[in-house]
Order: sequence, then C-alpha cells, then structure tokens
Amino acid sequence: MKRIQYALQFKGSATPDPAGPLKVTASAPSASIRTTVGSELGLVIEPAAGETAEFASDVTMMGDTAFTEAGTIRFGSAGSLRFTTMGRGTVGPSPEEGVSGGAVIWKVEGGDGKLAGVTGLITSNFYFNTAMEVTDNQFGVLYLP
Repeated sequence: MKRIQYALQFKGSATPDPAGPLKVTASAPSASIRTTVGSELGLVIEPAAGETAEFASDVTMMGDTAFTEAGTIRFGSAGSLRFTTMGRGTVGPSPEEGVSGGAVIWKVEGGDGKLAGVTGLITSNFYFNTAMEVTDNQFGVLYLP
C-alpha cells in the first residue's frame, strides 16, 4: 500500500440550482504551503511547478446547517478520484461579516488513471462570501494499492 498526502487551497464558486443540489467548481494550482508557529501564527501559499487540480461537487442541504456532498477531484495528468461525505458536513455564519464557513470529511470512493483503486479520507475546511465565491482548504491522506 502506498500512502499519498496532499494539501491544496481551491478557489472557485458555488451555483444554486433550483432543480437540484448546489454546484461547486474550483481549481487549485500546484503550491508550496508553509505554516509558521510562534508569536505570529500564519500560513503562506506560494506557486510551485506542476499542474492544476480541478474540483467539482454537488452539495445537498439537510436543513440550515448540515449537508451531504459528492464529487470529483482531478489531479492533472495523475487522474481523478470520486468522494462522498462521511456523515454530514456543517456550515454556518462566521465571525467575519458577509462570510459563512464550514467543514466536512469525505470518503474516497475510487479513482482513475494513476489513482485507480485509490482509497482514503479528505478533510475540507471552507468559507464563502455572499457572492458565492468559495475557498476550500483540503488535506487528503490517500492510499494506492
């Protein structure tokens, strides 16, 4: 079993669909991510050589603060994976004016290309504004046979 880990920041948008689930699309360029711990806590994301990851999902609300989600992430030429929500995600207002946020855990259901047979879990911590501009910070731990 081979373990693969990734951390990416996706940016995109969410589009309401009156006939069905909310549609989310976003992309994340290859990046170098650095966190500083100390008297100043902070995160720096810098461009890195590589391809772009593409994200697409359908979000189904379960009341005002809970949701389920299913979608795909394409990691450039490496292939794509499919995911679904474990349990339910949560969403609600943030302390920042005009911004809502939430979190969800996804179970990886399979993949294609070099990701054929992939399993694992992905955590998503996200926020969006009233214009439905989405920022999704993901950390994934994936396993290939």
